Amino acid sequence: MKRFTTRTALSKYLQKERSAGKKIGFVATMGALHAGHLSLIDLAKEKAGVVVASIFVNPTQFNDPKDLERYPRPIEQDIAKLEQAGCDVLFNPPVEEMYAEGENWHIDLKGLDTVLEGNQRPGHYQGVTQIVKKLFDVVGPDFAFFGQKDYQQFLVIREMVKTFGLKTQLVMCPIVRENDGLAMSSRNIHLSDTDRQHALALSQVLRSAKTGFESKPAQAVKEQAIAELSNSPGIDLQYFEICDGETLKPVSEKNAKSIVALVAARIGNIRLIDNIILK
Repeated sequence: MKRFTTRTALSKYLQKERSAGKKIGFVATMGALHAGHLSLIDLAKEKAGVVVASIFVNPTQFNDPKDLERYPRPIEQDIAKLEQAGCDVLFNPPVEEMYAEGENWHIDLKGLDTVLEGNQRPGHYQGVTQIVKKLFDVVGPDFAFFGQKDYQQFLVIREMVKTFGLKTQLVMCPIVRENDGLAMSSRNIHLSDTDRQHALALSQVLRSAKTGFESKPAQAVKEQAIAELSNSPGIDLQYFEICDGETLKPVSEKNAKSIVALVAARIGNIRLIDNIILK
């Protein structure tokens, strides 16, 4: 696996690969890699001749400096995992390589950045789109792979791609779960054993919502899910919403083309998100 820390060197290398007729697949990460990330590498290998992964803990998407500080950075283990997964290129730049002093960024994300996660973490998705645009500019990927677990993030990046008329094709990849149903997340390592047990309520309630959605009105499904999570030990529920899968506007009818249930909760000191596609 080739490793690059500067934009110029990476661009130069990928230009050669592109000239040789190879398609570029890209997986953007913040490190602390788990099987969910590695599943994106596997899918990228199926569609592209060169697979590039980035590891960059992006400061502009953190609202809380303490959260940024304690974000896990096990770089040596991450490199070993990427090599084992057959990744071709790692881009692991320092912050000063990606950001100049006093940069400003704001794009119109059609309200997708102000609801759900955007409401809980103001400015978060502006930071996400800022770094993803920079990474796309360097890598110039034909395909970019993102996990469904960050469903809202996928929609936000898709809006950014439309805004700039980028040629990259985005691919949403299924959520990878632990055997007990917990969605894989870099934050899971911070859960105590008790908190981890409590966290299972999120995926259990989402599964029940999917079953219930077949026969009950959307509002009834939502109310039941909120009641269950509010009564689950150790769960500090932030939201449970049933939304239009394209706009993230809450739905009460079932006539939208796609419908998704999304949940966020704090368990102990850790904040987790999860979702399930209902339609």
